[in-house]
Amino acid sequence: MKRTLFYCCMLLCAALSAYAQDDAMVKSIQQRFGIYTERALQEKMYVHLDRPLYLIGETIWFKAYNLNAASHQFLDVSKVAYLEVLDAENNVLIQTKFALADGKGNGSLLIPSTIASGNYKVRCYTNWMKNYGPEYFFESSISIVNPFVRFDPDRLAKEAEKYDVQFFPEGGYLVKGIESKVGFRAIGKDGNGVNFTGEIVNSQNESIAKFQPEKNGIGFFALKPEPGATYNAVIKDSKGQSYTFPLPKTEEQGYVMQLKDSTSSLLKITVTAAVVSDEPVPVYLMSHTRQHNVLADKKYLKNNKAVFTLEKSQLGEGISHITIFNEKLKPLCERLYFKRPSKQLAIEATIKNAFVTREKVNMDISAAVASAAVASASEMSNLSVAIYLTDSIVTQSQTDITSHLWLSSDLKGSVESPEYYFANVNADTDRQLDNLMLTHGWRRFKWENVFVSQAAPFEFLPEFDGHFIQGKVVNKSDGAPAKGIDTYLAALDVPARLYVSQSDQKGNVMYEVRKFNGPKEITLQTNLNVDSTYRIEIASPFVKQFATRPVAPFVFSKTWENQLLNRTINMQTANVFLPPVLTERKATLADSVAFFGVPDEKYFLDDFTRFPTMEEVLREYVRGVLVRKRQKEFHFRLVDKLLPNTFYTTDPLILLDGIPVFNTDKIMEMDPLKVKKVEVLSSRYFLGPMTFTGIVSFSTYRNDLAGYELDPKVTVMPYEGLQVQREFYSPRYDKGNAESRIPDFRNLLHWAPNITTDASGKANLDFYTSDQTGHYQVVIQGITPSGVSGSRTLSFNVGKSSL
Repeated sequence: MKRTLFYCCMLLCAALSAYAQDDAMVKSIQQRFGIYTERALQEKMYVHLDRPLYLIGETIWFKAYNLNAASHQFLDVSKVAYLEVLDAENNVLIQTKFALADGKGNGSLLIPSTIASGNYKVRCYTNWMKNYGPEYFFESSISIVNPFVRFDPDRLAKEAEKYDVQFFPEGGYLVKGIESKVGFRAIGKDGNGVNFTGEIVNSQNESIAKFQPEKNGIGFFALKPEPGATYNAVIKDSKGQSYTFPLPKTEEQGYVMQLKDSTSSLLKITVTAAVVSDEPVPVYLMSHTRQHNVLADKKYLKNNKAVFTLEKSQLGEGISHITIFNEKLKPLCERLYFKRPSKQLAIEATIKNAFVTREKVNMDISAAVASAAVASASEMSNLSVAIYLTDSIVTQSQTDITSHLWLSSDLKGSVESPEYYFANVNADTDRQLDNLMLTHGWRRFKWENVFVSQAAPFEFLPEFDGHFIQGKVVNKSDGAPAKGIDTYLAALDVPARLYVSQSDQKGNVMYEVRKFNGPKEITLQTNLNVDSTYRIEIASPFVKQFATRPVAPFVFSKTWENQLLNRTINMQTANVFLPPVLTERKATLADSVAFFGVPDEKYFLDDFTRFPTMEEVLREYVRGVLVRKRQKEFHFRLVDKLLPNTFYTTDPLILLDGIPVFNTDKIMEMDPLKVKKVEVLSSRYFLGPMTFTGIVSFSTYRNDLAGYELDPKVTVMPYEGLQVQREFYSPRYDKGNAESRIPDFRNLLHWAPNITTDASGKANLDFYTSDQTGHYQVVIQGITPSGVSGSRTLSFNVGKSSL
């Protein structure tokens, strides 16, 4: 009988589900969200920093993993990333741009001596990620110590204790007469959870409920608001001090949702409403996991209640957003649910427990994908490895890649000890994890942008082929933006590269520069023959908006003094005796192809008899350039190579070391002995929105303009391109040089940002210990091409050599 009843219920549920799937609005929700998802590709960044503590003068080494937020697979869209170091007030201290390739990139930052001791934030993002706000950027904390400046206690450490207690009714609202589960989170001035005891009191100061946090200041209580009542929470901290905080306002009408595990395989979502209507009231449910695994359903309120069931197997792994809508697709309630990932990257490393100074270390690494249901399988994982000295200075550890990808990166606020929720998985950690979901709730989009007939364009484009330099053309007289103005950007580079852009309605210009590495001196100008009343202002590519995640106060301990003295000596010794090795781009031949391709004519002037004037050189040797003089001004005319005997009636684009020159007379005044070669392109050339009737390019011997003075109306400014990659210097003592008297006091023994395991999941790493004895930590982070991540931490000791 029970079995028959069970089957009947299952058939009824299946019939109702089929009916819901046939509903036009349900289909519309799924289709519209699918269209939005196709446009709104999400990037997710994780950055592995080489260590948590630095001294000024040391180098921060980092590895960036740029992934598809939905699948956690490497995403080869953005080719440029931005990394910044910020203080507690979000003042920018260090900035850099670095290249990404196939979703991976690495680089380094030298910490300047002007930075004071304290805790700082490192954040990283791409141009495309700017569309979704700074809360979506990668952030991690580091500690920096300046031993040469007297330590000023952190401003937060000197402030009086204060708390921030927030309340989160399940689904979003408190509604009179409906019992709600109310999550809460209490944090101190350092952003970490605090312990306390508390009670809920009404307007008559009567105690309604008692509560206290379970983990990291987070917990929940149940509350059924009475009509017209207001509520406050009174908490008492460990020192006996009391604080009062108001609860959210109670709504007269509205909806409340409740999520529960119905069975081990089903979720039960109950929607209770306080609404007045003579007609059946429909409500719609939509669930998605990082904008994928979209599920939708429809129910009618019966006795002001509707119940949805979701199969857990249909939900994606990680955080799912479950949203309730009305018939106008206005969101009513929302709740987060976490489904643990079934797979993890099991990383193992084999290494001895003890070494002596300047000894070779061999470490065998293995990485295999493991799950509860399937045996381990090997993939060619991509790993980054850091080996550094740990000492008595206490620092915050960096979030590992797994807890960041599955948890921290998908929540707007900060998550204290995210690795806790993935260790020792049991009923208690599952409950704490659901409490965490209850106290967070956000999305990287606004629903009004999803359910629209015509989507608004994204403000920031992905830097798919190179870095974007953006600016604005303004009138010099009044600063008003100028539209429809042709602009030119160039740098003294080999081979020559020219970038052009025409200003839009708001005066904005954008140049997509390729292979733009290292510090440059760029020139910006309009066509000075046509207009000279405009100037070009270049905008910073770095974001000026910041997330509201607090920085923990930095507390200095007197017991660190000897350790800091030792590290300071080691840092200065390393900077003197261990030179950095730069892996710069290979030298480019002087006659490499410029941006316009292979020229039709090329003349190396040293191959000819030298003439004293440029006019004679062009008339005698350069056949493709016809020199004309009109109204005492020189002009060049070219013959179209595709249409013989057809002369262009306008001047070609004239370049000097890649810089556009619009005054032909000044070119003619140049000393021809300073010019190495002349190249001519004898056809129309299309570059962006512009068309040129040929190109005449002059190159000096050193590509430095050879003393030529640019027009004063040309803006010349320094601009930092993508950083030139540095190779981590790790000395080797395998050639009889172990007795070298050059000191080696490296605290960071090794940094390997890009290790790829073979088909069997194996890799090997070898390096040498330094003269610095102590306890060393090995941190390995990694991910597979299929998006399975993992990390491993182990340690070893280094003692004095007996030799």
